[in-house]
Parts: sequence; structure tokens; C-alpha cells
Amino acid sequence: MSDVVVAGVGMIPFAKPGASAPYHEMGTEAVKLALADAGLGYEKIEQAYVGYVYGDSTCGQRALYPVGMTGIPIVNVNNNCSTGSTALFMARQMIASGALDCVLAVGFEQMKPGALGSVYADRPSAFEEFDAAVDQLIDAPGIPLALRYFGGAGLSHMKKYGTPLDAFAKVRAKASRHAKNNPLALFRKEVTADDVMNDQVIWPGVMTRLMACPPTCGGAAAVLVSERFADKHGIGKEVRIAAQAMTTDTPSTFKAGDMMQLVGYDMAKEAASRVYESAGIGPGDLDVVELHDCFAHNELITYEALGLCGEGEAGKFINDGDNTYGGRIVTNPSGGLLSKGHPLGATGLAQCYELTRQLRGTAGATQVEGAKVALQHNLGLGGACVVTLYKRH
Repeated sequence: MSDVVVAGVGMIPFAKPGASAPYHEMGTEAVKLALADAGLGYEKIEQAYVGYVYGDSTCGQRALYPVGMTGIPIVNVNNNCSTGSTALFMARQMIASGALDCVLAVGFEQMKPGALGSVYADRPSAFEEFDAAVDQLIDAPGIPLALRYFGGAGLSHMKKYGTPLDAFAKVRAKASRHAKNNPLALFRKEVTADDVMNDQVIWPGVMTRLMACPPTCGGAAAVLVSERFADKHGIGKEVRIAAQAMTTDTPSTFKAGDMMQLVGYDMAKEAASRVYESAGIGPGDLDVVELHDCFAHNELITYEALGLCGEGEAGKFINDGDNTYGGRIVTNPSGGLLSKGHPLGATGLAQCYELTRQLRGTAGATQVEGAKVALQHNLGLGGACVVTLYKRH
């Protein structure tokens, strides 16, 4: 498969539930922004993949029809928190295989306040086996399941490697320092590690409120094209997807008896390994990373899963400032999910938006100087992980 050109990206400011436009309007706006960025009309789009988690079937059509009704295939995608990057993965495959030349990926989410929960209570949950495993591994009655998953993964790391609680607070504080420079982020107030530690305790010894990302509404989109299409239409080819991998759970998810595995550590490690091998590079070649920090705990363990540091070395990686500007690899310059927000269907494409701008050198106040190689990690429980490598040419 050949490299795929990122022709255009678009993203709208993320908002709290109840403060956003309806889902279809967010999707429509994100698509218009991506098309304008690419300098293309909707009539050039040959196929579209539309990601969202909370919505009825064919919400993708509802969002795209105001942009154009050209009769193209529109595929609706739902893969939990990795939904946006799954849409991107499918769009890239169509270009890289030579089947199509111009494909759209868009994601949006109109969310409700509060913790995530099941919508269809009259049928078996896709999380039955996962929830049962959590009950066996974590004794924390009264703690919401999402917190038990990722807080439990952080707790596992703490027990294995002696990681202190304030390591997660430092991750959250770093996110806020980055987000203050991002006008599209939901939370732009800078907080210190002490602020995070002193915030409302939601799991004693494991998590405070600021260590968790908020439910968010938003939309983002990307237009992908082949090199020949870019040449024909005078589209800049400076940012390309050089490698990409999508993984799902393996037996180790349950057999390891470890919360880190249950929330996708092995999925992320395998996807990253495939991407590095395909691109012929290693984590030391990366300049900037947008990773799935739905909780500060997940960012910390993901440093190790992606090979940004060795196993058990995340605490040192954080303390040395190697995860921010002036360090080895700037992680989540956008502020990440913790500060930018996490509208499930849009998150993966918002990461694409940030990294495309980073490699173009147009990221403004969040710019990582001289960024040429970027990695994206987007994870969904249940489960799926997509890792994408971008290069500037």
C-alpha cells in the first residue's frame, strides 16, 4: 500500500453537553471546514465513512446531506471511543488499495452529561465479559465502571512499579498547560499538579475528578486523497499517512489478570509495533504524539505501550519533562481528551486535525517546532485500537 495524502482537515470547537449544536449540524460544519481546507467541492468525494456512538442508524446521511446529495456510499461506523480513527482507517484503506482517489472521514458526537452507560438495557452488553473481569480484579463497590477500568489500570501500574499518585496529576497539569494555547479545547484553564491532587476525590488513593476527561460534544473531519489525485487537482502533499494499524483484543486481555491488559495495553503495543515496522522507524523518531488520554492513568500506561519509554519508566518520563515541549516527544499538544474533551465519534479525527496542522507547521501556539513525524493513538474498550503514523514530505 502507498502513502495516503491528508488533503484537508476540519474541526469545530468542542462544547459541554447541552451547549453544542445538534449532532448533524456539528458534522456538517466539520465537513465543510475539511473540504475548504482541501480546496475541494463535495462532488469530488467518492465515498464517506461517518463515525458516531450515540445515535440512530444513518445519522451519517443526516449530517452529510446538507453538504451534498450525490448518491455516494456513506458508511456509518461505531467502534466505541476509537470510532473516529476507525472511520479514518477505513477511508485510508480505500485510497491505499487503489480502489478510490478521494474519500471523506467524519466523526461527531452529541453526548449527555454524566458517566457513560449502556443504551440498550434489554439485551446482553458487549461489555459482559469485561465487566465480569473488572469485578474479579477490582474491589471498589460504588465506583462507576469507566473509572474502575482506567483507574484500575493506573492502580496496577502503581502496584507494579511504585508509581505515585501525583504522576497522574502531573499528566493532567501538563494537559492543561497545552490546552491553554488551543482555542478549540473545552477546558483552557491551567492547573497545577497540586490543584489536581486537591480536587474532588472520586476514588481514594487512585483518582481525583480532574484526572478524568469530561463528556463532550463536537465534530471533526478529514479528506484523504491519492497522490495522483493530489497532483491532478493541485493539492499539497506535505502531510501523508505513512503507516496505520488497527488491532482488537487477544486472549491476553482476559488471561493476564491485569487491568492494564483489560483496557487495551497489548492492543496498543501491537498496533504501534506494526506501524513502526511498516514505516521503518522507531518511537525515538517521533516528534509529536496525540494519544488517548481519556484518563490521566491511560496516558501514563500508553507511554510504555507505544514505546515512548521503557516498561516501568513512565514516572521518570514524566518527571524529566520528556512528554512536553523541550522534552523528547511532545504528547497531546492539543491538551488531549483531558482538556480538549472527548466526543467519542470525533476524537480520532480531532487527533488527525491536530497532527496534520503540526506537520504543516500551522498549529499556531501549540506548534511543536520542526515536527516531521507524528503518531496518533485512539483506543476503544470492547475493543479496538488504531495507531496512525503521519510524515511530512
